[in-house]
Amino acid sequence: MYTEYKNARKALIDRMGQYCSYCEARLPSGLAVEHVKPKKPPGATQVNQIRALSWDNFLLACVNCNSTKGDTDVIIADYLWPDSDNTFSAFVYAEGGIVRPAQSALSPKALNMIKLVGLDKQLDEDDASDRRWLNRKEVWDIAERARQRLVAGDTPDMREQIVETATGHGFWSVWMTVFAQDRDMLYRFIACLPGTSTECFDVNCMSVIRPGGQC
Repeated sequence: MYTEYKNARKALIDRMGQYCSYCEARLPSGLAVEHVKPKKPPGATQVNQIRALSWDNFLLACVNCNSTKGDTDVIIADYLWPDSDNTFSAFVYAEGGIVRPAQSALSPKALNMIKLVGLDKQLDEDDASDRRWLNRKEVWDIAERARQRLVAGDTPDMREQIVETATGHGFWSVWMTVFAQDRDMLYRFIACLPGTSTECFDVNCMSVIRPGGQC
């Protein structure tokens, strides 16, 4: 429990890095402490202090994920959550910045999360404030160029530089997808992001998912 929920920001960053828990964008100065279940549920007349101040109800979110989610009073079991479930296995990241649910028994929960925070939104020319899709697309292209350069000149320094580029740009799942055939790079990406569960991956860095979405 915290006396002010904003005080949890540093501990959350220490746990998961300076990234939006939902869309994976890197935002060193623009991340807010987001309440998984709204601190003031719809129809309530006052703030629920347990929800407002409990660590278990906190994640980090960018303004777009936060505003899209709004004050939806979620049922936890109906979604897959980035701090407790293997969302990397549940979501498919594709060229062009597209995110969709993987085909599995967990697809409904994965789709619920995608819809909850708008990961399937694409750039609306009339409202350019939500650039998450475009940012994912740009990072995909950067990752693909990095992969091609590595093929042309594979050195340890090049591999370290790619990791530094990935951590600087965010969108970890995009980098994992683009370099899916390079086990060494996958090891490096898994190791570089705070809070990534190694139990979610086998010895070949293949994602492991168990019933319920956990790993």
